[in-house]
Order: sequence, then structure tokens, then C-alpha cells
Amino acid sequence: MPMPHPQPANPLHGLTLEKILLCLVAHYGWEYLGEEIRIKCFTNDPSVKSSLTFLRKTPWARSKVEQLYLKTIGR
Repeated sequence: MPMPHPQPANPLHGLTLEKILLCLVAHYGWEYLGEEIRIKCFTNDPSVKSSLTFLRKTPWARSKVEQLYLKTIGR
């Protein structure tokens, strides 16, 4: 039986989208997030709940949030 290939460590492994978003909001605030990632849920009456709903349905936006998180933590 062949050995499975080791996979590179995924820095997002074990993190929920909510934890990522809360970290970014605490670090940057909604205003900066709305400027950096142009989506209405960050600019018009932002909330964690509405943002999570949108991000879970929109892969390109979720990807941008994850990329910003990785940039923020230095990965």
C-alpha cells in the first residue's frame, strides 16, 4: 500500500469563516474592509451575520477575505 503524499500545511485549516471575519474586523474595521474588498455587506450597514451569509454564497468574495487574512497574518 503506497504512503500518502504529505500535503503542505494549510494555514486556514481549523478556522471558521466567522473567526477569520472577526479577526479582520477587529484588526482593520469595517470601513477599511469595505475599501479593500468592495462588497456591499462591508459598506452598507455591515454586520457579521449579513457578511457571513454573503461570503458563504459567493466564492470569489470568500477567497478575497481569506487572501486578506493570510496577508494580515503574514502567510
